[in-house]
Amino acid sequence: MSIQREAWLGQNVEEAIDPGLPICDPHHHFWDREGDRYLLDQLTQDLGGGHNVAQTVFIECHSMYRAKGPEEMRAVGETEFVQGISAQSASGQYGSTEVAAGIISNANLMLGDAVAPVLESHVAASANRFRGIRFSCAWDASPEVTAGRSSTPGMLGDATFRAGFDRLQRMGLSFDALVYHTQLGELADLAGAFPDATIILNHIGRPLGVGPYAGRRDEVFADWQTGISAVATHENVVVKLGGFGNVISGYDWHQRDVPPGSEELADTIRPWLDYCIEHFGPERCMFESNFPVDKASYPYTTAWNAFKRVTSAYSDAEKAAMFQGTAVRAYRL
Repeated sequence: MSIQREAWLGQNVEEAIDPGLPICDPHHHFWDREGDRYLLDQLTQDLGGGHNVAQTVFIECHSMYRAKGPEEMRAVGETEFVQGISAQSASGQYGSTEVAAGIISNANLMLGDAVAPVLESHVAASANRFRGIRFSCAWDASPEVTAGRSSTPGMLGDATFRAGFDRLQRMGLSFDALVYHTQLGELADLAGAFPDATIILNHIGRPLGVGPYAGRRDEVFADWQTGISAVATHENVVVKLGGFGNVISGYDWHQRDVPPGSEELADTIRPWLDYCIEHFGPERCMFESNFPVDKASYPYTTAWNAFKRVTSAYSDAEKAAMFQGTAVRAYRL
């Protein structure tokens, strides 16, 4: 994150609402890219805004893959990398948050049953924290929408993919599903075919707001509702509430002179969140930061303030589930 971007975010600093509420942030990344670094120091700075973040879960982002060795095994380098950061956090020198208490890495499920050695290597690299994989299946026909790496149309129903998925679930590992809202019906079919698998839907199903979907928010919302309703009927799926700051959502906060405050953010995202909570129930919902991706649009403290504003009328038990309990259970922390 550039100095200029940090200065932009610093124009709208808020104090944390309900700072005592325990939080598990089940979705953030670490990377060290040219001109863009987000490691433990940067996360610790964001965590310092006043919210009570007790644990976090790292989600794969193609970071620190091995430079050598079989192609399918290179992703294990990411688990090794984050396992080291987890140990660094466990020293206590970076605050009380258990950073990367769970690790979700990548493995190519299109290897079919041959993905087993890759999964076993992830487990060996982090026997105490590795919990599952995210293998992006996000695909759209429009060249203006960025497809996930290695994604192809219909992947969720592909027999080879499902053989790999079956191996994953038989090893007791979870699957983070990264799809677009147009693919939610396919995900519902996968969930029905594997009722014993734990599937964690990322970013409320990633409703699109760019390319051919720009300026069609009401239509996208209606299509998304249909998909969410189908997915929610499957008890083995839980949903992450967040991801709105990604520019693919089409809200364009990143282009404004000043980032949005939590009141505006809450008003904007409330219809999406209310619909998810209504259909999944609090016990199958978890709030997420999606940092530093969502940091393109608003600060960390603002994001959690917005989530707390949206849920202000919920019971203490319901808040406890959505802010920590569901994530802790789904990721076996």
